[in-house]
Amino acid sequence: MASKKLRVAVIGAGAAGLCAARHILTYSDTFLPPVVFEASDQLGGTWVYTEQTGEDAEGWPIHSSMYHNLRTNLPKEVMAFPDFPFDPSLPSFLHHSDVLAYLESYAEQSGIQDHVRFRWQVDDVRPVLGEQGTASGWDVKATVRGSGGSTQHASEHFDAIMVCTGHYAIPFIPPIPGLDSFQGCLLHSHSYRHPEPFAGLTVVLVGAGASGVDLALQLSPVAARVVLSHQSPPVCGLPEDVLQVPRILKVAKEMVVFGDGSALQPDVLILCTGYRYCFPFLALAQLGLQETDYGVGLLYRHLLAPRHPSLFFIGLCQQICPFPHFHCQVLFALAVLRGSCPLPSAAEMEADAQGQLDRYLREGGLALHFLRLKAQQWSYAEELAQQAGFPPLPPAIREIYEATRASRLRNVGTYRDLKYRLLGPDAWEEVWDSGRDPEGDGSAE
Repeated sequence: MASKKLRVAVIGAGAAGLCAARHILTYSDTFLPPVVFEASDQLGGTWVYTEQTGEDAEGWPIHSSMYHNLRTNLPKEVMAFPDFPFDPSLPSFLHHSDVLAYLESYAEQSGIQDHVRFRWQVDDVRPVLGEQGTASGWDVKATVRGSGGSTQHASEHFDAIMVCTGHYAIPFIPPIPGLDSFQGCLLHSHSYRHPEPFAGLTVVLVGAGASGVDLALQLSPVAARVVLSHQSPPVCGLPEDVLQVPRILKVAKEMVVFGDGSALQPDVLILCTGYRYCFPFLALAQLGLQETDYGVGLLYRHLLAPRHPSLFFIGLCQQICPFPHFHCQVLFALAVLRGSCPLPSAAEMEADAQGQLDRYLREGGLALHFLRLKAQQWSYAEELAQQAGFPPLPPAIREIYEATRASRLRNVGTYRDLKYRLLGPDAWEEVWDSGRDPEGDGSAE
């Protein structure tokens, strides 16, 4: 007698959710077609650009943090899913519209669209216990948004859940003393779209991550003054008129006071301070999980709930190659569900996750940054591949990623001028789009 096929709910139709759906469809011997819940009316997640900020016309929050002129800070050669390359004729550093087109093509060629339920907002996901107290799947409740503002409610049962909701939608507001008293224009980079509204103004950017540096580059030509406030080493390659100062000490109405005692009266304060994780549809404590400084914990391999090993969180980690990272996590999760990747006991998985966190903290890491994998992402992906039995990522992905990082550290204003070429799984080269000679030897054997 054939075994029952598993029904999997995928929450979110961004890059991680599309990756999950693609591979679920690949294993049709084990899984029914996936059900992909997407709260908006378009796939692509954070890569969907809209001029709107705040809420849409129906009062639903705007998910995207995309701004009009955004270009990727990683080249397409390392951004691509390993089994679906970008169009090689495109430049290495893409406009956001090219990434959305790529995801739409990925979904179309994988046959995913027919399995996406647009305008379905997941409200509640909870485990179902069988007669003997053992897990018996999941009940998912959702709100279905109809036309004219009408809504309906639905509930369905699934064997497994893949949470693919991303973490670039809920702004993190830092606890800066007096911030609420600021009398100028205060916004988070989540709501930034164009530089033109800031023409002739003095702008303070808080944070020198990817968005802070990008906004400094965009605002410098139009703003009267741009000040980048942060606690990292000086950023190399910013325009000469961008002033870098220490982190903000406090805000006093119209004045901003920095850590070195200097003060400024800016017109605009833009918080480029990242985002919070948010899973309002999960009762984390009942699942043996908890909200933490870094997101949600403790998860086995940063993705699996130890006491409920059919609940997976895809894409929580930061400072990674996102699409290849999603690919590895999804293949690991599906290997678990297919039974080809046996897991330790719940207690052993919890101990493993706790031990990893303890080691990180002992080595001086900040709890807030626990999910920033950085160089660890490569050993992490390798371990997932070994444990679940799928091919590892090609070495060239790591090498190009690290070359890009080095180029960006040298000059944030010019690193996107480079173009990379993959010559094979472990060989590549770089060239300047402008025709200049590359900096150093970009080939790897």
